[in-house]
Amino acid sequence: MSTSQLLPLELIDKCIGSRIWVVMKTDKEFTGKLLGFDDYVNMVLEDVTEYENTPEGYKTNKVDQILLNGNNICTLIPGGTGPV
Repeated sequence: MSTSQLLPLELIDKCIGSRIWVVMKTDKEFTGKLLGFDDYVNMVLEDVTEYENTPEGYKTNKVDQILLNGNNICTLIPGGTGPV
């Protein structure tokens, strides 16, 4: 019986050029198009919406391009549209 195995970095590599939802360890989340990443899962996104979870609800902010530190990433959701 053969099973195909997909490693985490291979999954992220398949997401390059498409939208991804990134949940950080803080109260912030980002959606955007994944441009690239490195072995530490530092990521560059473009056409980004930043969501900050506040007691009043989510605040949003638009950013053209952003670099996210892989140490602060909690979850990646390929194709995700954010916490709305």
